[in-house]
Amino acid sequence: MNNLAIIPARGGSKRIPRKNIKDFLGKPIIAYSIEAAFQCKLFDEVMVSTDDEEIAQVAIKYGAKVPFLRSSENANDNATIFDAINEVLVYYRKQGYTPNIISCIFATAPFINETILKQGFNKVEKEGFDSAFTIQKFDYPIFRALRKNENGNLEMFWDEYLNTRSQDLPDAFHDTGQLYFAKVSALLKEGTFFTKNSVGIELSNEEALDIDTEEDWRFAEILYKTLKSNL
Repeated sequence: MNNLAIIPARGGSKRIPRKNIKDFLGKPIIAYSIEAAFQCKLFDEVMVSTDDEEIAQVAIKYGAKVPFLRSSENANDNATIFDAINEVLVYYRKQGYTPNIISCIFATAPFINETILKQGFNKVEKEGFDSAFTIQKFDYPIFRALRKNENGNLEMFWDEYLNTRSQDLPDAFHDTGQLYFAKVSALLKEGTFFTKNSVGIELSNEEALDIDTEEDWRFAEILYKTLKSNL
């Protein structure tokens, strides 16, 4: 296969303490990402990139590899996800292994499943895109967005769309920050997952839920149980 799953999970988390291994309906939330990576049977190896010993032990318990601890340089608030991924690729290259395709699955993405993973993989491996990542459509046209000026008055970002009907404006999307696939050659060349040959994996509002606060966490647990009960 020559494909590698990388789950980045650094120890620092300001809004939800120990977020990456916090209990989510009976098991650490990172376990959902690890299990989904194994279930899709796409990867030679599933590894976790972390700077934290406790996270490493939890990851190993659920079957992931943690061949090294992430450097402090690539675990601080200024490090990018590319920095963390590149550190992993450098390590494996030194071990004589360079994957063709990598997937970056985030540790707090319990709604990512085998189906979504296979969809992303096929877009890169079979359809020829350099990368694919999860996206969600904005509920309201962003071209009608407003902002406050220095006096507190409202003004449009784009005045030319003041009288344009919402249904006549194009759809707009945003990165959900849950899952990325990329050809390693393109990733190393561009230094980013977002290239001119990238494509989206569109998620529903439920699948794209961002877990960023304790309130988000509680809602995610309720939603997850509801979705599972409807299967």
